[in-house]
Amino acid sequence: MTMTTQARTIGELRESGYKVLSVKEEMRKNLIQKIRSGENLFPGIIGYEDTVIPQIENAILSGQDLIFLGERGQAKTRMARSLVNLLDEVVPMIAGCEINDSPYEPICRACQDKVAEHGDAVEIAWLPRDRRYGEKLATPDITISDLVGEVDPVRVAEGRYLSDELTIHYGMIPRTNRGIFCINELPDLAERIQVGLLNIMEERDVQIRGYKIRLPLDVYVVASANPEDYTNRGRIITPLKDRVGSQIRTHYPNDVEHEILIMEAESNHYSTEGMDTIVPQFMKEVIAEVTQLARRSNDISQRSGVSVRVSVSNFENVLSNATRRALRLKERAVAPRVSDLSAIIASTTGKIELDAVGDVKEDRVVQKLVNAAVLRVFGEYFEQREFDQLVAGFERGLSVQVGDDMSSMEYVNQLSKVGGLSKAIDKLNGRGNPATIASSIEFILEGLHLNRRLNKDDVNGKVRYRR
Repeated sequence: MTMTTQARTIGELRESGYKVLSVKEEMRKNLIQKIRSGENLFPGIIGYEDTVIPQIENAILSGQDLIFLGERGQAKTRMARSLVNLLDEVVPMIAGCEINDSPYEPICRACQDKVAEHGDAVEIAWLPRDRRYGEKLATPDITISDLVGEVDPVRVAEGRYLSDELTIHYGMIPRTNRGIFCINELPDLAERIQVGLLNIMEERDVQIRGYKIRLPLDVYVVASANPEDYTNRGRIITPLKDRVGSQIRTHYPNDVEHEILIMEAESNHYSTEGMDTIVPQFMKEVIAEVTQLARRSNDISQRSGVSVRVSVSNFENVLSNATRRALRLKERAVAPRVSDLSAIIASTTGKIELDAVGDVKEDRVVQKLVNAAVLRVFGEYFEQREFDQLVAGFERGLSVQVGDDMSSMEYVNQLSKVGGLSKAIDKLNGRGNPATIASSIEFILEGLHLNRRLNKDDVNGKVRYRR
């Protein structure tokens, strides 16, 4: 049925042959179409192709509610919101209904009375998919009235009896009838509120303030939780766990490649007039490796996790530091250097929790991670023997200075007197631009220092590498 031929009454809808499906049937139908056409179910979600997404597809094909278990920054909420794409573009509802009643089987008293009086002449409206999603972050102050409903004192004051079903003000879940409702951080709901969800998860109805009514809601329920809380010893009641169809474990990117893809996709991309930004691949790998190492560090609490937001924020800060230097030096080309990695301290320390014993400072932990990341990435590109000629030059008294206030051309000028660097820069694809040459030189020198081939001194705000 096209937008131009949409029915305007229940009678016209019946004549068109339109069939109203349940939410789960609707999602299953559209998922099957997407799978057959090879369409991406979750655009922008990276690294879950062989792990999480197949489990989601199984749950939807089985008609099961689901819960995402994972630490912070694992795209749980994004995936829940993306499920809206499995709903039809528009569906019919009785016009003016608070809970999106089906034209064929209304469940609220107001719509039942309207259909009983006017029959097929009752007007319908078309509900777009973006209005069929409801979401609530679980907090301790949530009441059952917020989720399910409460008596509306204004309607009572208008002259209705308390026993009248029309005095009910529906909560968020009934108002998401015929849609998807997501509860983030489910274990944070008080136990008495979790009990109130039992009927919704299994019997698909709600009870409000002891009214003898039954609202057989058609809602697809999605929840999220931290695995540590979602246990029998945690803050989740067992009967509610039993009603969740599929429990899907999310995870952080398994490798640096996926971390980089997410980092590039999620970071803010600002352009600066008159400037070109070039990010060498090895610098992307170093930034991503910092996060990967943090997830395995004994100094950092792994119970709270290390989000991909760490990589995203670090990437943004390193680029900003490089841009700030280029602006100050009036350079057109911007390329981040190893010296710019100091900028990630501000964007990392607020996102990690230390698990170390003693007086351990966050900035030292971050610097330790940076050094380890540079060392690891350097080892992926080079072998020690490749720099024997370069190190021999340093043994004869050569020294090289680098610094945040040095222009890229100053690095290029030093390159002519440092033998053994040219081939290494080519290996890093650093040729063709003074900014990338400068970035390559710093990376190589720092890698040799961390491999104990060169010494490093701080001299008046600049760094000198020597033997």
